[in-house]
Amino acid sequence: MSVGILGAGHYVPEKILTNKDMEQIVDTSDEWIRTRTGIEERRIAEDNVDTSDMSYFAAVHALEQANVKADDIDLILVATVTPDTPFPSVSCMLQDRLGAKKAAAMDVSAACSGFMYGMVTAQQFIQSGVYKHVLVVGAEKLSKITDWSDRSTCVLFGDGAGAAVLGEVSEGKGILSFELGADGSGGKQLYQDQNDHLQMNGREVFKFAVRQMPESSVNVIEKAGLSKEDVDYLVPHQANMRIMEAARERLGISEEKMATSVKRYGNNSSASIPIALSEAIQDGKIKDNDLVVLVGFGGGLTWGALALKWGR
Repeated sequence: MSVGILGAGHYVPEKILTNKDMEQIVDTSDEWIRTRTGIEERRIAEDNVDTSDMSYFAAVHALEQANVKADDIDLILVATVTPDTPFPSVSCMLQDRLGAKKAAAMDVSAACSGFMYGMVTAQQFIQSGVYKHVLVVGAEKLSKITDWSDRSTCVLFGDGAGAAVLGEVSEGKGILSFELGADGSGGKQLYQDQNDHLQMNGREVFKFAVRQMPESSVNVIEKAGLSKEDVDYLVPHQANMRIMEAARERLGISEEKMATSVKRYGNNSSASIPIALSEAIQDGKIKDNDLVVLVGFGGGLTWGALALKWGR
């Protein structure tokens, strides 16, 4: 059975925090942020909007695009490291709000790679014939774990959610190959401390990412029995423009063939890939039969990639 994306959706908060705004918060500058990260602004959720709310808005959008009803969802997977509460899970809150009464629900914790882990998990459940439709969401309210006095991290992150509905697609379409990985020895490079603040060794994470993202991209293309020349569109984790460029250059594809939402939204962790994917679909940048590569890395350290042939 071929498993693919039936529809995707996303949500970002209305409040915009620009680099100029950041200059008023910490000792930084618009030029410093732009030249090192490619970020110009990010979205910040209001106090009364949490991860489950953003998940819901993105999920409703994805269900509409897929033309699938909430009643038809068999499993909900929410990738997040910023749940509303430790339990109940965001996925259970989302199941209730959607009215997806027959759906099982669980959260996935793999930081910025979470959406990739969710996608592959969904594929396995559908391919095995256990479930027909799986809703996968990546959602984060990173603003609530950001240390706004730490200029090395607070300029990077934003809030938002992206979602995809997975199900059976025509033979030859959908997910062709995937790669998931982890290196727990690197956990100390990117983590949440005892004060619930995000901490990152930027230099070490950068070194890991510029190696792993291009490598994983090439690996899934080769696993699919294809070549770099076959790639039509790249959707990388929107962490840093320099890291994304490393992956694009390794694949030898042009700038217009890579999703770049990082300058408007910053790093949305597990939400960044589905947000960028949903926007690319909405803007007509991904077309039927395109070979699309999704690739991400995150805390853990973790990574994940997949190659898929677009279409139903």
